[in-house]
Amino acid sequence: MPRDTQLETPVADRVAALNLKAKEETALQRLDEVLNGNAVGRVALVSSFGAESAVLLHLASRLRKDVPVIFVDTRMLFQETLDYQLELAEAFGLTDIRRITPDSEAVRRDDVFGRLHLKDTDACCALRKVAPLDAALDGFDAWITGRKRHQTDARRNMDLFEDENGRRIKVNPLAFWQPEDLRAYMDAHDLPRHPLTRRGFASIGCAPCTRPVAEGEDPRAGRWAGSDKTECGIHFDENGKVVRPAA
Repeated sequence: MPRDTQLETPVADRVAALNLKAKEETALQRLDEVLNGNAVGRVALVSSFGAESAVLLHLASRLRKDVPVIFVDTRMLFQETLDYQLELAEAFGLTDIRRITPDSEAVRRDDVFGRLHLKDTDACCALRKVAPLDAALDGFDAWITGRKRHQTDARRNMDLFEDENGRRIKVNPLAFWQPEDLRAYMDAHDLPRHPLTRRGFASIGCAPCTRPVAEGEDPRAGRWAGSDKTECGIHFDENGKVVRPAA
């Protein structure tokens, strides 16, 4: 019998492909349950349109083009991120992108000169990201995130589904994906890359608080560099459980 040409592929490559296929199928199954079933109620997908965001958005678009996608524009993002949001929405056919911004009165009151991030990054994130997202999620029973276990120590025990302090269900369909899985998925589906990744940005947030990373550095080392801060405030960790504070 002729030898299957697939078996001529190195074992390590075949294993990587099988693992990626399994993770892709699992992610699609979880997303189908929450987007098209009754598993969690009314759900939105929250995306930063950052370096890895295309994977989750593409997966969701394969199931529902009209999934509500909440994009928090802090008014301090890179122009490249704003352009990327428009590019991905068009490429994936997403029809319900909800671009939200901080309350203008609150910004005038608490950050009139746009320099709050220089003295209190937590307060800046709370003003420009946490509060707008809280308002945008009102009425939803669950939300989908793109977080992965490998990203930070606080996320290493993250489950696919989490109790958000009794308020909502948080869904993390990419929790077990590794960086190589994300790269392989983007390559396999020829997904557009965030333009800043070509300049060394591995994790992309607001422009004043994000820098490129050096070769060998942790991908999130460019976020709030020089401080102990690792989260914008949307996700909190209490006794090993990621939750958000009650309203």
